[in-house]
Amino acid sequence: MKNIIFIAPPAAGKGTLSEELRKNYGYIHLSTGEMLRDEIKSGSELGQQIDALISKGNLVNDELIIKLVDAKLKALAGKPFILDGFPRTILQAQKLEEMLIKYNITNNVVIYLDIAYEEALKRVLGRVVCPKCKRTYNLNNEDLKPKTENICDNCGTFLEKRDDDTAETFKVRFETYLTNTKPILDFYQAQGLLESFKVSNNLKELLDAIINSVNKKEAKND
Repeated sequence: MKNIIFIAPPAAGKGTLSEELRKNYGYIHLSTGEMLRDEIKSGSELGQQIDALISKGNLVNDELIIKLVDAKLKALAGKPFILDGFPRTILQAQKLEEMLIKYNITNNVVIYLDIAYEEALKRVLGRVVCPKCKRTYNLNNEDLKPKTENICDNCGTFLEKRDDDTAETFKVRFETYLTNTKPILDFYQAQGLLESFKVSNNLKELLDAIINSVNKKEAKND
């Protein structure tokens, strides 16, 4: 089974797709966003520094993120994974390649989720998250709403809105992401690893398209 590296702007649906892939296909979901939010919730000095950056829509420095991802990849022991939120700079992409070589992880595909700014903004303003099991919902999408208002379908926990999910912060995050993403896409395109998908509101169609693409690449390599 191919490992999946998601490249996508904020609110493109990486978390929701990753959850479906985890449930249905046995992937381990590695989310740098969750790694960082867990550190913030810990109240540590490092968490406070991270919070100060994220709350303004800025990216956390490469050195910290690289250390977090390296530790996670080292612990996988060959299990299939989804990498969500990394790499976000060309330096991170280069460092990730070094990590994959170091841990002999070769069965990979890079998936780019292409979403328009207006749609992404609508999604982020409607997004709510379960603080316990991390499942993501969206109040602006009928297919992604919780069955009971503000309550997680999985564990019954009260849903929360992320502090950084505001229109002002999101504009900075989205524009910063696009600026940094172009060289990363070129990097993976040159390696023949990149697959691009237009994001739609039909989660099942998008998920099926991704799985079909992954299976075709798997069959081609066999």
